[in-house]
Amino acid sequence: MANLLGLEVKKIVETPPEEIERVKNWINSEEYKEQNFARQALVINPAHACQPLGAQLAAHGFEGTLPFVHGSQGCASYYRSTLNRHFREPAPAVSDAMTEDGAVFGGQNNLHEGLENAVALYKPKMIAVFTSCMPEVIGDDLTAFIKNARTKGHVPKDMPVPFANTPSFNGTHIHGYDSMLLSILQNLTEGKQVEGRCTGKLNLIAGCDFNTGDYREYKRILKEFGVPVTVLADIADSFDSPCNGTYNIYAGGTPLEDAADSINGKATMTLGPYATPKTFSWIKDNYAGKHVSLPMPMGIEKTDAMIMKIAELFGKEVPETLKNERGRAVDAMTDAQQYMHGKKFAVYGDPDYLVGYVSFLLEMGAHPYHIVCSRGSKKLEKELQGLLDGSMYGKGCKIYMNKDLWHLRSLVMTDPVDAMIGDSHGKFAARDANIPLFRFGFPVFDRVNMHRYPRIGYQGVIYMVSQICNKFLDIKDETCEDRFFELMR
Repeated sequence: MANLLGLEVKKIVETPPEEIERVKNWINSEEYKEQNFARQALVINPAHACQPLGAQLAAHGFEGTLPFVHGSQGCASYYRSTLNRHFREPAPAVSDAMTEDGAVFGGQNNLHEGLENAVALYKPKMIAVFTSCMPEVIGDDLTAFIKNARTKGHVPKDMPVPFANTPSFNGTHIHGYDSMLLSILQNLTEGKQVEGRCTGKLNLIAGCDFNTGDYREYKRILKEFGVPVTVLADIADSFDSPCNGTYNIYAGGTPLEDAADSINGKATMTLGPYATPKTFSWIKDNYAGKHVSLPMPMGIEKTDAMIMKIAELFGKEVPETLKNERGRAVDAMTDAQQYMHGKKFAVYGDPDYLVGYVSFLLEMGAHPYHIVCSRGSKKLEKELQGLLDGSMYGKGCKIYMNKDLWHLRSLVMTDPVDAMIGDSHGKFAARDANIPLFRFGFPVFDRVNMHRYPRIGYQGVIYMVSQICNKFLDIKDETCEDRFFELMR
């Protein structure tokens, strides 16, 4: 080890090579796994992010909306950089840069100055305010702060300024998404309900989904049906806008007028029930029309459920184009099933993603052998167990609630699987276990364009089948003996 001057630095502790090798082998053992699973006060590499990050994603889903972090600048940089690296697109947001004085005296002055600057510099149609840890710990009152900001003229009286309390030390990004989405809809729809009015539209809530391709696929499917839709928190263009030489700080997003009028919709459907429970509960009490909650449509069965429900809600026949898509997806699964059949997978991620992964794998005759959720619930565990119990391929598969990726590493090292499905953070365990990782979750930092392809619907089935099976075929070609290097697989 050397410093910048090129001088040798003596190590405080010298670790013998044999000790390094011993520990390296020990952490792959059953003995270590037992100790790893016994820990209670320590979390190592959880498969989730914090609340404010999800809140920022929700804010980006609305037209002309500037996400505003009430908290420290360093926290805001983390949320922005995580979204930047996943989408490889700008994630414009501002912060009121609270520091030590704000922690002592409160952050109202920071918030007021920040709001006034944001309005003057960035000219948003709406500012969505959410918190980081510092203002939550000291108990800042956002209701009073924002009311005072209007009174003092820091923001126009007619500008929507929804806000959400999103402490990073509690919950995950899906809880922050839910809180921010709820606040935005409450703010925009206030006083907009008209007795007897019906927009004729479907309000669609995709949940805390970080794949822009999914949003486009939802809209395409509904276009095939001829069903008008308002996607609530539409990030399709926010994080996948064209490169045309001009930067648009507010690319895409659900038009605010459409979001406000969504309270008069014909029906509202959430396809991310674990990500939006508070929002959907409020919608059931306040929105006109019918209200439907379905699992994320991954795999054939869950896509069928969504398609049939849309047909039922709007009294339409399923279009022939979608029937043909279903047939092609089933054909793609049939052509490729032998490359996935019987293979074991470790899956991890958000609750809605997990339900989709497990359902899809079981349809392919694969085993979702280790199922890990960092922040799960009894309800989720029961639903996942029901999927496993309903298939012969679920036998022997286990669910691990409120466990992290270091737990997952122990699992794949002591009870091996053929592959993993999840976000980029699992690559270290996958490398140690010498198995492929299929990056279908959030965040994905180390691959490009992954968010542009749908995971939902029949097209999502074809994409996932192709990605997984072709990787297994790549491995076969790369590792087989010359005499088994065949042209046909």
